[in-house]
Amino acid sequence: MMWLLLAPLLLLTAHTIVNATLLRRPPRDAVTDRRVAVLLPLRDEASRVTPCLEALLGQRGVPGLEIVVLDDGSTDGTAEVVRSVAGDKVRLLTGAAPPAGWLGKPHACAQLAAAVPSAEILVFVDADVVLAPDAVAGGVIAADGFDLLSPYPRIVGSGRLIQPLLQWSWLTFLPLRAMERSPRPSLAAAGGQWLVATRAGYDRAGGHTAVRDQVLEDIALARAVKRAGGRVALADGSALATCRMYDSWTGLVDGYTKSLWASFPTPFIAGAVVVLLLLLYALPVAFLATPWWPVAAAAYLLGVAGRLVTARATGGRALPGALAHPASIIGFAYLITLSFHRHRQGTLTWRGRAV
Repeated sequence: MMWLLLAPLLLLTAHTIVNATLLRRPPRDAVTDRRVAVLLPLRDEASRVTPCLEALLGQRGVPGLEIVVLDDGSTDGTAEVVRSVAGDKVRLLTGAAPPAGWLGKPHACAQLAAAVPSAEILVFVDADVVLAPDAVAGGVIAADGFDLLSPYPRIVGSGRLIQPLLQWSWLTFLPLRAMERSPRPSLAAAGGQWLVATRAGYDRAGGHTAVRDQVLEDIALARAVKRAGGRVALADGSALATCRMYDSWTGLVDGYTKSLWASFPTPFIAGAVVVLLLLLYALPVAFLATPWWPVAAAAYLLGVAGRLVTARATGGRALPGALAHPASIIGFAYLITLSFHRHRQGTLTWRGRAV
């Protein structure tokens, strides 16, 4: 049985290497004359929005850059922090409550996009992202030829067991160049921490109105862009941006479980994916102390190699996380299971709103 794992593991690790070699990266010291608006939705972000704002205020290479911030019903003084940090250098909007059928973030992003009708390029950024001074300009240049570009930031902070799986998953399982060429909406991915969209492509896809009820609005937006005939790409933005998604294990669990269930069409498919991941990347460890240990060790090392390649390509920390790849997969399987359980129980919430 162990021999049967080696062939798919070899193919997947080779695919990771190919993707890492072809990975797009926004250029440094870029300059653009496009009309660009940075759009920042905020809900109860008073404790961590300051670095994000300061980084946005320090952007260069984008003459006339407009920064628009929306306070989405915060109760922790987020708007006051924005005013004290940015003053009149940003436009601060007070968001309306989401109407029936809308989730909070899509509604906030839709309001922001509507507030900048003359912008040619829309750059959506989350409050936990800190951009380098040339990041916005670099993202705009890298997005040339695409309707939606998703440059993944370097993930920092808590969650070193789970967080690196974000980049590893799409480098390992998603054919990046085929995704760019294919018109199939199912072959699309994006990360909402930092998105660069052309106004024309965004509007043609229906904007966030088209994904108003989607928990994973970033991936849904990428699919909507493809359905409208647009092009989508992923990029490594680790040299130009960092993202501190979670500060604790509890926060990570809540964040992942609110949306992991929505990553799969059905619970059956989710279960099949979980079983496959465990077979490929966790099971070999159980055979290291058996006569099958040479094959088990080779299988384990192939998984580690994929993580090492991913870390090197995306600015992540290679060790000791790569060595704990089987534990990462087991933790991820647990989060998927917990997400479906909480979804069935109807207990999923985020920022005080039901999901």
